[in-house]
Amino acid sequence: MKKQAIFFILFFFSIISMVFYAFFIEPKRIVTHNYTLGDNQGQKSLKVVQLSDIHIQENYPVAQLEKIVTKVNQEKPDIILFTGDLFDNYAKYGPIEDVTAALSRLTAPLGKFAVWGNHDYGGGAARVYPEILAGAGFQLLENSGMNIALADGKSVFISGLDDSLLGNSSIEEALSERQSDYTILLSHEPDVADQLVDQDIQLILSGHSHGGQINLPFITIKNIMAEKYFSGFYNLTNDTTLYVNTGLGTTKIPARFRVPPEIAVFDLYI
Repeated sequence: MKKQAIFFILFFFSIISMVFYAFFIEPKRIVTHNYTLGDNQGQKSLKVVQLSDIHIQENYPVAQLEKIVTKVNQEKPDIILFTGDLFDNYAKYGPIEDVTAALSRLTAPLGKFAVWGNHDYGGGAARVYPEILAGAGFQLLENSGMNIALADGKSVFISGLDDSLLGNSSIEEALSERQSDYTILLSHEPDVADQLVDQDIQLILSGHSHGGQINLPFITIKNIMAEKYFSGFYNLTNDTTLYVNTGLGTTKIPARFRVPPEIAVFDLYI
């Protein structure tokens, strides 16, 4: 009996510790993942930082956004890409000026680009999202793209789809201005990638899934349009790679467990 009592006491405190960690520690962590893509033949890499699913809310205020800005700027990126969901529910918590000021401090000499997420349409956020991004120096890609010249004479096309759940995404429009050999396409929802495999796109960046937020054995929580492609890298073809960012914030419940908030950094050899 004594051994059983000790076991149950330890088990109880383990559960309490896990819950405390999931609600109060892991959501405030920020993990930076560094990846290298392409063949390094002595050329200078293009450093691209992807942010996704910040979900600013009372449990994830602007003070946490400032930490993200500091970590991103330490990477000294050439380009910053945001794959949507800035606020969790703008109608409940949406400090426009503070968020704009924080995002404006992100620095990238070749540009900052963003696309719509489903939460950027909901909660009244659609009225302010373009204004916030413009004020912070971001180019909002809404079925559009931009060719960016690189120092070595090459160029990269940064393209973005409108949100596929609440927007009106068009692949044809998103790629219509392409004049570069290397294409990066932003799509908030990753399962759209199956429609992109024959479009000569080298890198697709998505979010939306949060990696489930809670990673427990035999339990996987998936969002609509993030069911097939869920987290990390997927080689769709020999030439097309998808990366699903697990995001920075939380939604529905303010907890993460074994899915820490991430910043993805790509050194691209084009």
